[in-house]
Amino acid sequence: MTRAFIALGSNLGDPRQQVLDAMDALQRLPDSRVLQRSRLYRTPPWGVLDQPDFINAVVAIDTGLSPHVLLDALHAIEQQAGRVRLERNGPRTLDLDLLYMDGVRINDAQLTVPHPRIAERAFVLLPLADVAPELQLPAGTVAELLARIDIHGCVALA
Repeated sequence: MTRAFIALGSNLGDPRQQVLDAMDALQRLPDSRVLQRSRLYRTPPWGVLDQPDFINAVVAIDTGLSPHVLLDALHAIEQQAGRVRLERNGPRTLDLDLLYMDGVRINDAQLTVPHPRIAERAFVLLPLADVAPELQLPAGTVAELLARIDIHGCVALA
């Protein structure tokens, strides 16, 4: 089993419910077990700014799936939630990103692990800090990276 961290985000439909449903779907992945769920965060959009705020979270899992099989499973969950890929960084019903897998480094046409923009994004680092603040990423620990970025507008939800 390999520890993996998955980012979840939504800003269309009922974003909170979309993220919670996706967390439940992650529990049903074959040869995998959800270990921890972060709190939910309301965060401002990133990239394309003229869109609703997002609900974001991170889930830690142990999985026997390979990185590419896990990615395919994440894409299937997105499709079940009605995800249509129209605009990079645009609105979406559900976005699932494989952020990190212990001992895995991949950079190919389908997948880059660790995710190349973790260190730039409060909407990833805040929930990742809930489940793995001491996780060592290429640019530092999650806690160190979080201390370096602007988290203005990000709110933990009850």
